[in-house]
Order: sequence, then structure tokens, then C-alpha cells
Amino acid sequence: MTLRLPAYFAFRFLAGAVTVCLIAFVNGGCAPLASVHERPASIHQSNRDRDEFALVRRQLSDGSTIEEEDPLAALSYDLAAAERMAAERRSRPNDHETRELYNFAVARAVENLQRASAAPWQKEIRVSGPAGTYWVRGPVPPDAEHDPSNYIFTAADRLSISGKLFSRHTTVDGVGASLVAVGRSKVQDYRARFETKRIYAAVTAVVSFREHHAEIRFVDRLSAERVSLDGRSYPLSADFTAPIALAVERERPYQFARSEFLHPEKYAEEARLIRLQAYDPNRTPLLLIHGLESSPTNFAPMINSLLADPEIRRRYQFWVFSYPTGYPYPYSAMQLRRELDGIARTFPGHKRMVLVGHSLGGMVARLIVTDAGEKIWRGFFGKSPAQTPLPEETRRVLTESLVFNHRPEIKRVVFITTPHRGTGIASSWIGRLRSSLVKAPVSSANMRASVFPALEGNAATAKLNKMPTSIDTLSPNDPFVLAVNRLPIAPGIPYHSILADRGRGDGTASSDGVVAYWSSHLDGAASEFIAPTNHSAQKNPAAIAELGRILKISP
Repeated sequence: MTLRLPAYFAFRFLAGAVTVCLIAFVNGGCAPLASVHERPASIHQSNRDRDEFALVRRQLSDGSTIEEEDPLAALSYDLAAAERMAAERRSRPNDHETRELYNFAVARAVENLQRASAAPWQKEIRVSGPAGTYWVRGPVPPDAEHDPSNYIFTAADRLSISGKLFSRHTTVDGVGASLVAVGRSKVQDYRARFETKRIYAAVTAVVSFREHHAEIRFVDRLSAERVSLDGRSYPLSADFTAPIALAVERERPYQFARSEFLHPEKYAEEARLIRLQAYDPNRTPLLLIHGLESSPTNFAPMINSLLADPEIRRRYQFWVFSYPTGYPYPYSAMQLRRELDGIARTFPGHKRMVLVGHSLGGMVARLIVTDAGEKIWRGFFGKSPAQTPLPEETRRVLTESLVFNHRPEIKRVVFITTPHRGTGIASSWIGRLRSSLVKAPVSSANMRASVFPALEGNAATAKLNKMPTSIDTLSPNDPFVLAVNRLPIAPGIPYHSILADRGRGDGTASSDGVVAYWSSHLDGAASEFIAPTNHSAQKNPAAIAELGRILKISP
């Protein structure tokens, strides 16, 4: 006997299956995106038979046995070990084992300060134990953002990191204990400050000594590459992967990507531009824009890899634009323009930006570097906005979405597997099904009632029967897509294309599985690179390397 599901349930099952497949495709399967586990800290044993190293290892071992019971006494062992290695470093500045033991001792010192709830940057503390007596202090923090008391520090050498997004572990050898600083509470006014809701930062701790006085400093690793100790400059150690992985695992910024696609109005106020590091007026903002039913999380492999390059760290600061992807992309571009206006008010005089857009994000970026004026509006309505009979609120939203010019703060743009001329999937039965699942905003019914009469006589829009979704505006026959592609990118803004061919090497006949070459190719591009991967080229090492090359040629 064959059981038949009622048509409604069959439809919902099929829709759900398509959604699961799409999410699996975007995120790279069902394995965890990030997995971070704590492990016991250990230091490599050495065959070098030196009394000094043996003594330091014994001091660290003795400290570890009492750290839970008496963290300040354990701290004295850590400081004694760090001081011995600091003295050794003066005569052997490039010795690897000396640096490793010093870094290990400093990491344990930070942990024991936290266990004891001690804050030497607020008041000098006296630490006594079997290893000696130390007076410990730290620089007085200039503000709450730089106050170590407001963070929980985790030593990176305790973290084991894996997951689909983290096949590479980006570290830098140097002096100091690599840490992850996690804000104890959410950032106040995070939206107005264009910050993440909670700070996760790569920090390096160093301790300097003078006659049993120890000064501990915490250095934002993306703000400095070197540190001065004992009159000599040293490269700072760093672990850039750990804070990214920990943030992805704990905050799960991708968890609402599907809901933001299906119910965009519910998340309309969540569209925002976010700085991933402290603002630096001397560095170029690199603004990453994600694609359909996605989130900034999918740029984690790209950011993680680019941070391995000291030139890119020195020249750029990483920003992202997060937005609900169910809206038609002209509306999302309008949201980004509003955020750029806010950035201009908050950080006047910031350096001109480089935009990087993946897939739908590339189409959003395209509108930010295009001079449309009233051309698209007049193509739809046949008259100027002022002459078009529309309710005032409808006119305002449509004017912001359809009447625009390029943003002068953008100096370069990189498109990654962007369907400039649309994708056949959007107009297929799968695309139509996905589009039908997007819940139209309540306001769209009123907007439709006022807009459609004004469109009468326009052959390009005569077949429209509803307000479009993002998938509708990805169709090759969408009137807006056709109109935009008749407009050039603004002169003076170099643009680059990174495409994908799934490793088939079929050139102009290629496709990344979602977007064909004929759609993602742009005449006049400063460069075009075809990566041997699928549509998720923003995670591909070859594509990331190409982006790195482009960033280095940018003045």
C-alpha cells in the first residue's frame, strides 16, 4: 500500500528539503563550522641539557601544582620563570626555546592573575611565594575599552581548533603569550559604534622586569606588530585564528541566516555595517558583503588567511556588512548606503574603502559603484520621482532604492562569483519555490497597490504580479537586472572579477554550479581570475590568494 502525503505537506517537505540542501551548499556540509576545545597547556620537552632551562621548567611545573589552591603563589613561580628567560633573551634574542619558555610562563601568569581576581593595572600588587617576591603593575587603562578587567583572557596554547571554516591555523612566531580577549559583557551602543555585540580580539601579553618589579602589558595584536623590551624591538607572537573560531562557535552569527532570508522584515533593523577590529584612520577599510541566505561567517576562511600576510594586516582593517537577504538587492544596497552615511559621521576622514562582494553581495556592491541617477526610475515609471503619483512613504523608499549614484568613499571593488546578469536557477522551479517561501513585508501589500498602477504601460514590468524578493531580482529577465547592466561602473573605480569553474578548465563556457561565466564576466575588469572551485569561492585558497594580490596592488 502506498501512502500519499496531502499536497500541502508534500509541498512543505519539498520546500524544507530545498532549504536544507541550499544551507548545506552554502556552509559546506553538515559538519560544525567551528569547534573549539580547551586542553591542558603543555610545553615541548627539549634535549638541550642546560641547567637554566631545567630550572625554569621545574619552576613552571611547581607552579602548576598549586595554581588552583593558591594562584598568587603559583604566579610567583610564573614570574620567576619569565624573568629568567627575559634575562636569557638579552644574550640570545633569537633563541627559540628561550622565547617559548618565556611565552609559556607569561600565559600562565595571566591565568593566575585571573584566578586570583587581581588587577595590577588598577593598583600595584605584591606577590610572594617560594620563588620570590614581586611587585606587579600594569599601565593604567585610558578607557573602559582598554581595561583588562573588562575581558576574560584565554591562552591560545590551550585551544584546539577545527571545523569546516578552519582548515588553516594562522599564527605568528614572536615574543609574548598569544591570548583571546573576550568581553565580559556586550558592547554598549554597539550599533552606533559599528562594533560586534561582544568583543573577541587577538591580544598578546608581555611582562618586563626590573629588580623584581614586573610590568604586564596587553597589546591588541591587530594594532601592533612589534614590542620594545629591554631596549630591543621584538616581533610579537599572535594567534589570529583563535578569536575568530571562538566567536563563531559561541556567538553563532550564522544561525539566523535562513530566517533572515525567509522573514526579511523581521530582521530589517539588523542590517548593519560592523567593524571587526579597532578603528584605525591610517588603514584602508576592507568591506566584505556576503551572499544569499548567508552571513559574514562565511568570510571566516578569507579573513583568517589574509591575516597571515603582514602587509595586509598593516594596510587594511576588516569590516563586514550583515543584512537580511530576502529583500530585493536594491533595497539591501539602500540599507548599506545608510550605514555608509553613519560611518562618515562617526569616522570623518576615514580612508577610501575596498568593497568585496560574494554572489548577491557582489550585486549589492555593484550598485554602490554605479551612477544611475534617475535613469532606472524613469525606465520603470516614465517620469521623474516628483511627477510619479505615489504615497510619500512609498516614494521615499523607492527613491532611495532606485535613484542613486556611486559612493565617493569607494576606491576599488572585487566581485566574487557574482551573477551580474542573473542566474538561471532563480527563474527555475527551485528558484520560484524558494521565492514563494519568502514572507513579504506587511508594508509591501500597500506599496504594491500604489506602485503597480504607476507602472501601467511598462512592458518590462507588465508581467509582475507581486513585489519582488531577492531571488526574483537574481533572474536573468528581471527588469532591474537588465536596467543595471545597461549602466557602466563609475569611471575611476577599478573593479576585479574572481570567478569559478569547479576545476573543469572550460573557460568562457564555465560555470561555478550556480553562476555561469557569461553572467559573472565583466568587460573592462582590471583583472579576471577563475578559481578551480564551486560557487563558494570566497573560501577557496586560490581565490583568497588572488584577492590578496589585488589588495597589495591597491594604492
